[in-house]
Amino acid sequence: MEPIESTSYLAKPGLKLETYPTLETFDKSDKYLKKKLEDVREDLGNFQNMLWAHRKYSVLICLQGMDTSGKDSLIREVFKDFNANGVEVHSFKVPSDLERSHDYIWRHYLALPPRGKFGVFNRTHYENVLVTRVHPEYILGEDIPGIDHLDKIDDAFWDSRFEQINNFEKHLAQNGTLIFKFYLHLSKEEQRQRLLRRLRLEHKNWKFSPKDLKERKLWDQYLECYEEAIGRTTHSHAPWYVIPADNKKAARVIVASILLGELTKYKDIRPPELDSEIRENIELYRKQLEEEKE
Repeated sequence: MEPIESTSYLAKPGLKLETYPTLETFDKSDKYLKKKLEDVREDLGNFQNMLWAHRKYSVLICLQGMDTSGKDSLIREVFKDFNANGVEVHSFKVPSDLERSHDYIWRHYLALPPRGKFGVFNRTHYENVLVTRVHPEYILGEDIPGIDHLDKIDDAFWDSRFEQINNFEKHLAQNGTLIFKFYLHLSKEEQRQRLLRRLRLEHKNWKFSPKDLKERKLWDQYLECYEEAIGRTTHSHAPWYVIPADNKKAARVIVASILLGELTKYKDIRPPELDSEIRENIELYRKQLEEEKE
């Protein structure tokens, strides 16, 4: 298998998602892809240990995609070899009353990873230019001054919101957060098959909601919103990657490989230098422990 080049999946401003593939298998078996992921995620886990020792950067991973695109299973499989203390996962659902009493980015600030850790946002601040774009009536529930009618939610409103998101991410990047944004690009037919699987398999029934079918009817509208959101917010300090998601195992390998490849470019991330006293006496300390009697 050829090395995965992150640039192959980089989103471009003004992108059209119909030109991006939804399926990638690398002509490899599921067994091969599973083993490939195991190798990459072990290296990622080792990198996280070094990130923790270095403690000058944090890593924020944003996952977006249509329902059933595989976000949950990707998180489970890609970060399986991490120290449990080294990664924090946040799944953002419908805002609570407390969250609605603040601005829409507030709850995301609270969930940001500290230096030395990975943070994963399963759905993100981008819901506020995706779901709310398709359902603008949700904006009225934010109680924004001057926004008291749907007519007030115009192009200027969305321009302002994109600017706010760009400023938010620029601020994070300037203060040591390494940002990776992944859109899991699923085909409509594959979503249909995955929804059917949830209905056919009893142990998967709990994952199904009739709302999934209502939102599926808005597929094209969501795609247009994704295209604009990705195109207007992909930057070198906070890039978007479009990941073919019809094959879950391949998607996991791609995401893990992009993370490892890009993170290891930061040559300043390395274990801190030992204190001079420890370095000079390390053999003495080792000898003391080896000679210690029970």
